[in-house]
Amino acid sequence: QGQLVESGGGLVQAGGSLRLSCAASGRTFSGAAVAWFRQAPGKEREFVASISWNGAITQIVDSVKGRFTISRDNAKQTVYLQMNALKPEDTAVYSCAAKPGILTSLAASYHNWGQGTQVTVSS
Repeated sequence: QGQLVESGGGLVQAGGSLRLSCAASGRTFSGAAVAWFRQAPGKEREFVASISWNGAITQIVDSVKGRFTISRDNAKQTVYLQMNALKPEDTAVYSCAAKPGILTSLAASYHNWGQGTQVTVSS
């Protein structure tokens, strides 16, 4: 029922940082796990990070672990993806998604998606 809107994407040089935001309306984040996925041209959508409804549990894909951090502010109905030390291989459309209950890295488990925000990392 609620909408998810991503923002914060853009063009950045390798080694730079971006902070993506996923803002929700209504009760979208009520008891919901939220995840970030990304998809590069010609590639399958891949899991990046997820966070439980209260932020107590997070999952980070190995390829970005130590560089990306997922967090949430339920009072603001917003989930963030802080991306540091960006690499050209991080270039993709980043989308957030929400689901009730337990967090998961499986895209098929999520049915509430934002439209995505483009992240381009130049070398």
